Amino acid sequence: MRATKAIIHLQNFRHNISTIQAALASGTKMCVAVKADAYGHGAIRCAHAAVEAGADMLAVATPEEGIALRKSGITQPILMLSLCAPEEVEAVVHNSITPLVFDEEYIALFAEAAKKACAAPYPVHLAVDTGMGRIGVLPEDAAHMARAVMGTGVLVLGGMGTHCAVSDSLSAENRAYTEQQFSRFLQAVSAVQDAGIAPGIRHFANSAVTLARPDMHLDMVRPGIIAYGYYPDEITASYLESISRPAELRPVMTLETQVCAIRPFRKGQSIGYGRTWTAAEDTDIAVLPIGYGDGFLRRFAQGGIQVAIRGKAYPVRGRICMDQCMVDIGKNSGIQRWDRAVIFGVPEDGALQSADDVARLSGTISYEITSCLSPRVERVFVD
Repeated sequence: MRATKAIIHLQNFRHNISTIQAALASGTKMCVAVKADAYGHGAIRCAHAAVEAGADMLAVATPEEGIALRKSGITQPILMLSLCAPEEVEAVVHNSITPLVFDEEYIALFAEAAKKACAAPYPVHLAVDTGMGRIGVLPEDAAHMARAVMGTGVLVLGGMGTHCAVSDSLSAENRAYTEQQFSRFLQAVSAVQDAGIAPGIRHFANSAVTLARPDMHLDMVRPGIIAYGYYPDEITASYLESISRPAELRPVMTLETQVCAIRPFRKGQSIGYGRTWTAAEDTDIAVLPIGYGDGFLRRFAQGGIQVAIRGKAYPVRGRICMDQCMVDIGKNSGIQRWDRAVIFGVPEDGALQSADDVARLSGTISYEITSCLSPRVERVFVD
């Protein structure tokens, strides 16, 4: 097994699912997002663990992701959150994946595929654009599009959903925008009901709304990053405590590697591409077999990222390479070749920082940190 690997703690994943469940009103369904390989954590194992923990539905982004779940034995409903190409529609229907629709052309594609597959009634969910500006029918056109779904004679409206743009922000302006989005979504639902069509499962809540706004849960919530142990931006553990909605989330992934070489460096020697770092004094440099080809991105070094070895943090020096990086361990550190080096993750694994910490240093979000790990980083699942 390669030294560089991601340890996936399924017990922490299940704990997070249970924490989410405790935040829901009785009868509220939960759709756990396992798209993008479960945010880099391994979709198949995480999907099965989510179902075992009580998930009612799973969310993917592409047909391939949904098909992989079906092949692994998942029988729960699968919601596809992104659009697919016409040539993929037949496979979506064949594998009983529920798409989001919002215009007549897309609806017609699924109706045709469902007829060919003799899959009537085939459920679709109506996406409503309440302010994200990505996909979805405008609220004032929701009733018309619901009629288009039902008018196919083969499709049925299984649900309605929308996506929040700024629900993870606590600014007054953004809180008001989320309220507006919720109001616009309810208007769309009411218009569909007034047209004599049942809206199906109504879902509005993403991770932030799931934790902080129980009044917006409706029929189903769609937790994403919180299932993997990270709070959504300003909806932090301390904020949730302050509103009497405590939620203890545990990181699921630890990214680790090993020291593969230790090099003595003299004052004035430089390191790596571009010679961006020069030793100000004599030191030792540990070489780690992890780089941007693994998802340990070049820009991380610019933020001053550190690596934990033997319980102490050491800075990355020079530019991160495709397959390797260099860490300044100083003189007389006691570190030896093949010692374990932890990039981020679970404190019990020796991690001194989380994916959130890495994200803040590099100007991004925890979602990107875990999702960008490449397939060559083996996922090792532990219970």
